[in-house]
Formats: sequence, structure tokens, C-alpha cells
Amino acid sequence: MRRAKTPDDFFANATQWRDELASLREILLTTGLKEEIKWGAPCYTLDGVNVVGIGAFKSYVGLWFHQGALLQDEAGALINAQEGVTKAQRQWRMTSAADIKPARIRAYVKEAAALAKAGEKVAVERKKPLVLPPELEAALKKDKTAAAAFKALKPGLRREYADYVSEARQAATKARRIEKILPMIRAGGGLNDKYR
Repeated sequence: MRRAKTPDDFFANATQWRDELASLREILLTTGLKEEIKWGAPCYTLDGVNVVGIGAFKSYVGLWFHQGALLQDEAGALINAQEGVTKAQRQWRMTSAADIKPARIRAYVKEAAALAKAGEKVAVERKKPLVLPPELEAALKKDKTAAAAFKALKPGLRREYADYVSEARQAATKARRIEKILPMIRAGGGLNDKYR
């Protein structure tokens, strides 16, 4: 599915799981959460905090609870899609319309919203120190404006840039990536700002 610009755009252009997506949307619109688009898909927020999102894939349609690890999950509906990687987010996958249980979904969303309102979050562990690749370090030494802007960025944004350059295997690719990101750094933005 292409990246939608609005919730209506997302639901109108759904080619698979159309009825199930409409049912989930109808349920979530009764919860008092604000419907927005984030990462090209519907996300339901409370005072700017992501609570739950909707997504559809080839084999399932589902809900994403952004702090799902904190939910009681009495029905055992939630899964961690990336064990060992994903700390907070949990998915509720449904493979047919019969799997959509409105009362149960509302109960999970109510609990998730209460946690969001209380400011509860899974603590993010930052184990990995920032390691600048030598090529990026050299480019920043040559460009004082970019160096100052880079230093002013949040640690997570600096790490995104460093990882982006480090992940390239060939020197030519690293050089192209540095050329691409220097204007972004000078502008004070993050590498992935267009997705946020």
C-alpha cells in the first residue's frame, strides 16, 4: 500500500482488508483519540502521544500499540513482531473479520490511553555509543557550519547520520551519502524527518 497523506486517503485506497480496516477505524473513532497519519498509516493519539495505529499486510490486518508492552494483555492477543529488538510496541494481528472483537479492542485502547495520559513509557536503553565514521568526521572538520549544526543535534539524530554513513560498504557510497546529508545537517534536521 502506498503512503497515505490523510486518514481518508489511507482508507479510500486500501485494496486489501478494506472491510476489516473500516471496522477497526469505526471502533477507534469511538475512543476519543485523535486520528492522524504517521509513517503513511493511521495513528491514534492522545495529547500528541501515539497510542495505537492501524496497518494492513498481505496475510493480516492489525493494530499497533506503541507502548503495548505495558498492557495487561489478558486475552493474550499481543505479539512482539521483533523479539529482542522491539521493546515497547506490540501488535494485534487479525486474519479475518471474525477476529475483530470491538469490546475487547476498546478495552485495550482504553488501557493504552490511560497509560499514555499517565506518561507511562517503556524505558529506552541506549547501549550503543556514538561512533563517527572517519569519512563523516573528516567532512565535518572541513565544514565548520555543518560541524556546529551536527553538534547541536540530539544524540539520536547524530547516531542516525553516523549509522547511515557507516552502513555503506564502498567508499564511493559513503562519499555520496555524506554529500547528501551535509545540507540536511546544516539545516538542523534529522535524516528521517520526512517520516516523522
